[in-house]
Amino acid sequence: MAGGPNNDGVDQARVRNVVLVGPRASGKTALTEAVLLENGAITRLGRVEDGSTVSDHTEVEKRLGHSVHLAVATTEVTDAEVTGGARVRLTVLDTPGMPDFVGELRAGLRAADAALFVISATDGVDAGTRILWRECAAVGMPRAVVVTHLDQPRADFATALADLQSAFGAGVQPLYLPRGDGIVALLSQTLRTGSAGARTVTALDASDSAATADARANLVEAVITESEDEGLLERYLEGEEVTFETIVADLEKAVARGVFHPVVPVSPLDGSGTAELLELVCRAFPSPAAGATPSAYGTNGGTRPALDPSPDAPLVAEVVKTTSDAYVGRISVVRVFAGTLRPDSTVHVSGHLAQFSGRDEDAVWHADHDEDERSGAISTMLGAGLTTVGEARAGDIVAVAHLAHAETGDTISDAAQPVVVEPWDFPHPLLPVAIRARSSIDEDKLVKGLARLQAENPSAMVLVDPETHQLVLWTMGDQQLELLLDGLRTRAGIDVDIEPVKVAVHETVRAIAKGTGRHVKQSGGHGQFAICHIVVEPLGVGEGFEFVDEVVGGSVPRQFIPSVEKGVRAQLDKGVTGYPMVDVRVRLVDGKSHSVDSSDAAFQTAGALALREAAAAAGVQLLEPVDEVEIVVGDDFVGAVLSDLASRRGRVRGTESAGSEGLTKVLAEVPALELVRYTTALRSLGHGSGSFTRTPLRYAAVPVHVQDRLTGAVAASD
Repeated sequence: MAGGPNNDGVDQARVRNVVLVGPRASGKTALTEAVLLENGAITRLGRVEDGSTVSDHTEVEKRLGHSVHLAVATTEVTDAEVTGGARVRLTVLDTPGMPDFVGELRAGLRAADAALFVISATDGVDAGTRILWRECAAVGMPRAVVVTHLDQPRADFATALADLQSAFGAGVQPLYLPRGDGIVALLSQTLRTGSAGARTVTALDASDSAATADARANLVEAVITESEDEGLLERYLEGEEVTFETIVADLEKAVARGVFHPVVPVSPLDGSGTAELLELVCRAFPSPAAGATPSAYGTNGGTRPALDPSPDAPLVAEVVKTTSDAYVGRISVVRVFAGTLRPDSTVHVSGHLAQFSGRDEDAVWHADHDEDERSGAISTMLGAGLTTVGEARAGDIVAVAHLAHAETGDTISDAAQPVVVEPWDFPHPLLPVAIRARSSIDEDKLVKGLARLQAENPSAMVLVDPETHQLVLWTMGDQQLELLLDGLRTRAGIDVDIEPVKVAVHETVRAIAKGTGRHVKQSGGHGQFAICHIVVEPLGVGEGFEFVDEVVGGSVPRQFIPSVEKGVRAQLDKGVTGYPMVDVRVRLVDGKSHSVDSSDAAFQTAGALALREAAAAAGVQLLEPVDEVEIVVGDDFVGAVLSDLASRRGRVRGTESAGSEGLTKVLAEVPALELVRYTTALRSLGHGSGSFTRTPLRYAAVPVHVQDRLTGAVAASD
């Protein structure tokens, strides 16, 4: 349903939200600069190397020389030749290309209605980009391809095109061909030179037309194949001439449906191809009113009708990114899916929680936190620049100030009709690092600093391990870890130390054995006297701890039996080799006491000593956690992954198709000790095509050579 004009007079049907995706250094940020220059939003091209681009506006991005955050830039396309008449408001979402920052990429995909895959002619398509293309295809997101770096020495457009078609299929066809003096439009058989305000279009001569005839024929056939006129392809193959207007109309429809994917060569430095790309975006990519909207649920569960992407509908929006500004404070980047958001209005903020009825696909989402808030100022974004607007309508992507409780992924809705939308796919951080404040006075500041960083980086996670008591920061990889630690140092003024991550290893006894705890001291006045005899025996894995009182004849007075158990439990927590002891039965069989010198404390000490002696006699067996691991990797890399799993003491349970062409799922059981840095290893093994999930499965006995290493490490740390 097309809505009326937005607050600045742009009709909703003339709004475009486009996300730029692709490998690192493929030219996404430079392309954003070229688009902004073409539309007059900036007066000169910024350079990544100089830290002067609109997208890479944070200090850390300027220092690193590459994108680490999602950047949003809204501009207007007013060139009538490009838009076909009315002006178009275009929002470009520039995403990082490094896998560590995939959370930013996911946010861009959620906010956009179409995707531009930016591919370097010299580097080609990497495995991660192939996977992302398949994901976009699965949801029908319209896609086009921009080929950059054609001015590089090794660049060849024909080779790059062949690589694209191999990776993405025959539906990928060039609309334009690069030429030294301009760009050739295949459909109109014209040569285009110059840029905005000085563009020249000339007809190709006969020799040039002959040279591009095959490429044009392939393009026309590919477009007509996707035509809604089912008989058009047959008539075309029989020799019927198809009009230029028909082909263009079919092309625009096929692109909007996500079944045809034009390729446009662009040189951001000289602007070649930028106008042609904008023409494609403005004429063929869908408006927010024509795009897909997420499913909505009541805040207490229960599905709602499909969202009405109209400015007049009840408000439904989503926070796709949370950041902060030194002057404005907390800023929420919001995509409005329905209704109209106005400043200083009361809105409802809902978080996510799922209820399942046995299967993931049966999930019903409802709010796990929901409250009313007052929205602050609303602004459009041009990188770090904010321009205040009076409202944000369905389809708009804006910055909203002062939403104190809204977090990334939260739903903003009408306070009178609150809803929660189904969340997007947050990546799971799988690289753990234990950290602690270098100074004890910074411990409270560290907790607050990490909370703020986690709110801004939802693909990271902070946990206190209940068994090892370490503060563990889980990230997507080393690059994100460095970014977060840099943020703690520069923004919160906290220096931290990194420690090896401790895995929650347990210990148990190997056999039945006896032990005596003797705690007898006399130093004037009341002494300490307690003797207890125990028997330890192993229990099955997961059976925990059992204390049995078998004392007869009162050799241990009844009031001190709980003291023995308390001492045993305290020693269990410490273990014998440095790890908590589990799955053991302790039988208190005998002991001695003194009418004056026996006490609760004395029998606690005796109980602990008895357990240590009995465990030493029985022998200690370490138990390690084993995880169920599901790995998805490109078919070409399965052998390397299997070999690596064997080196990690993994047990492969099987392989199967991952449901997408070219990908295999590997199911295995792997000790958690071997998975601490597995995310980094898998990225290398799978050349970027690998991902994995892990689920705690059970505890299992540690092999002798590993046990020697673990007990030695504990001894060295004591």
